[in-house]
Amino acid sequence: MAATEDFTVTGITTSANNSYIYADYQDYDDEVCNRTSVVQFGAIFTPVFFSIVVILSLFGNILVFVILAKYENLKSLTNAFILNLAVSDLFFTAGLPFWAYYHIYGWTLGDTACKIINFIFYVGFYSSGILLILMTVHRYVAVMNPLSNIVSTTGFYSVLASLAIWTVSVLVAIPALFATEVKDQSHCVFQNSLWSLYGIYQQNILFIVSSVVFIFCYSQIMCRLLRPTAQRRRSKTLKLIFTLMVVFFVGWAPYNIVIFLQSLYIWPQTAVDSKTFAESCKRDELLSYAFYISRLLAFSHCCLNPVFYVFVGIKFKTHLKRMLKSWGHSNSSIRNRQSRLTITSLTSGEEFSM
Repeated sequence: MAATEDFTVTGITTSANNSYIYADYQDYDDEVCNRTSVVQFGAIFTPVFFSIVVILSLFGNILVFVILAKYENLKSLTNAFILNLAVSDLFFTAGLPFWAYYHIYGWTLGDTACKIINFIFYVGFYSSGILLILMTVHRYVAVMNPLSNIVSTTGFYSVLASLAIWTVSVLVAIPALFATEVKDQSHCVFQNSLWSLYGIYQQNILFIVSSVVFIFCYSQIMCRLLRPTAQRRRSKTLKLIFTLMVVFFVGWAPYNIVIFLQSLYIWPQTAVDSKTFAESCKRDELLSYAFYISRLLAFSHCCLNPVFYVFVGIKFKTHLKRMLKSWGHSNSSIRNRQSRLTITSLTSGEEFSM
């Protein structure tokens, strides 16, 4: 191919129509840029990882439900946040099996399912982000001003906060109902590049706001805990805060950087020669690998949230131990009852089974 022949970089960016969260890049024109290795990589690792995340998320978040319902006052603002976070994570998790299937077989579920699954997935995605921001602010207020009314809020205000969170999340996710569609009978994607850019930058803004809130609130909490008058348990609290910060930024920073860099390929590009075009293909291939890996890290948040935001607390640890002991006691009672029935049946000369 002659070096003087012109191409446009937009030739390798047909993925602009892909959904910005689960884009699999299968709609690249393989004659322009060979996407075979990237697609195979996503088809192998994404379904396996998503399957693990789904199992862990279902177990952890359902366990949160059980403990809250059995031991806690659901009217308190703290527990309302925890309950909503579990619901949010389950919404998010509900979409992952479909994307795992999508990576293997393409989208074969029709246009309506494409829109509905996207909508549910995005509701979980954005509600989770909003809840983490509010939970961080609530924790900040509890440490900096423990006598504040916000800390002890219950009842009506908890319900109001929950309604506000879900209303905002639904409004943000509504574009998925009319901006996504099935193309080429196998790709559930955004209708055009403008919607893709909208989705990417919306995510970037949520990440930036979350980062600012996290850094400000947790840095202030750490400064307060480092004072000589702080409680004795400050070392464990500081470790937890540090862990939360690391998990948040390791999970979400690479992902947001990658999708922002991908957005640069969606904007109109100028014509380039074949050498520059080949280099663009190579850069975009590396960026695609980075996207798959960073997305796996980011999407694992739905199974990590119950661990870092619920079961690290002394209260929930105690509840979990009580529940496990009660289950163990129940199983022991059943076994003892079975033994007594077996002994009785044997002494009477009859065979008895439970």
